[in-house]
Amino acid sequence: MARSAATRRLRTIDARRPKRSDDDYLGVALALAGRGLGNVWPNPAVGCVLVQPGLDQTADLIVGRGWTQPGGRPHAETMALAQAGPRARGATAYVSLEPCAHHGQTPPCAGALISANVARVVIAAPDPDARVNGRGAEMLQAAGVRVDWANKSAGEALNAGYLSRVKQGRPLVTLKLASTLDGRIALGSGESKWITGPQARARAHLLRAEHDAILIGIGTALSDNPDLTCRLPGMLGRSPVRVVLDSNLRLPSASRLVQGARNHPLWLLTGPKQKNGALEKHGAKILAAPVDEQGRVDLSAALAVLSGLGITRVLVEGGSAVATAFLNASLVDHLAWFRAPGLIGDDGLAVIGEIGVATLAQMPRFERQRIEPLGDDVLESYVHRA
Repeated sequence: MARSAATRRLRTIDARRPKRSDDDYLGVALALAGRGLGNVWPNPAVGCVLVQPGLDQTADLIVGRGWTQPGGRPHAETMALAQAGPRARGATAYVSLEPCAHHGQTPPCAGALISANVARVVIAAPDPDARVNGRGAEMLQAAGVRVDWANKSAGEALNAGYLSRVKQGRPLVTLKLASTLDGRIALGSGESKWITGPQARARAHLLRAEHDAILIGIGTALSDNPDLTCRLPGMLGRSPVRVVLDSNLRLPSASRLVQGARNHPLWLLTGPKQKNGALEKHGAKILAAPVDEQGRVDLSAALAVLSGLGITRVLVEGGSAVATAFLNASLVDHLAWFRAPGLIGDDGLAVIGEIGVATLAQMPRFERQRIEPLGDDVLESYVHRA
């Protein structure tokens, strides 16, 4: 009897809860989609929420949730529909990206939503893939399903890497920097461990998990001998593809990168006609790209190679030379700048080298998105204004 009374009270409280808006539920779908970032390429990271509308003033009920699974399948809609079962009939589906309309390795998600008899689909962003590009919405509408659009900017921001690959033929580039307040990354002697504290370093590892690939230059590979894996507890499997710009294949077989190539993919971007059987024997993939007049791998061509292999999001973690090269090539989309509350001065190594700015109007401009306190350090996140 007591349980029944308590249940009635909970139902009364639930019934009085304000009904949520389309943006609220799309926010849930976008949050779910974010779980797939760095883990679903070449597919987009999509989230889906199925909601049964409440009667009169009673609260809506979420009956299914899903997000793109590792490797890109199953799709978000498939996961949410499987969870909802027959409760999907008459529901509203909130999807962060337009449902696919083509037969690939799986049937189209638009068709699955139609077969489940959903009443309405609210989509955040269109999918520019030539096989979709409005066809998903058209298929739904032709079957009598109401289609609405909302929160497009948030949907496009979440899948900026996928959209960049489809529209521009290159992945989104995030340049990660860690410096003192005066923009120094090392002492004049070269000492740099550790400028930032443990919370900032852990956050940097989470950035790795959210990207498909991590890229450094051969200088950093030789001097630091890094692993470039995601070393957060339980997240080693979320480590990105490790990419090294190595125009002359100087990376030694004894390096940690090469020794770990069978467990975590290692791709070496090098000049044409470069071969190294010892590196390939350890599992490294050698990728040829054009070189510039200085004999360095052309960055635009390198990104096109990565895009052709399905990479949508690249985290650049190289030193000052690589960071400067990407900025000079106008290839930086996002900045993730970790700042430590210390000063080194002019005798330290600058985080950015010469980028040819002669007037203030020529400065690359970025728009700050957020600031995250990380112990004594901060992470400032920026998006290029262009």
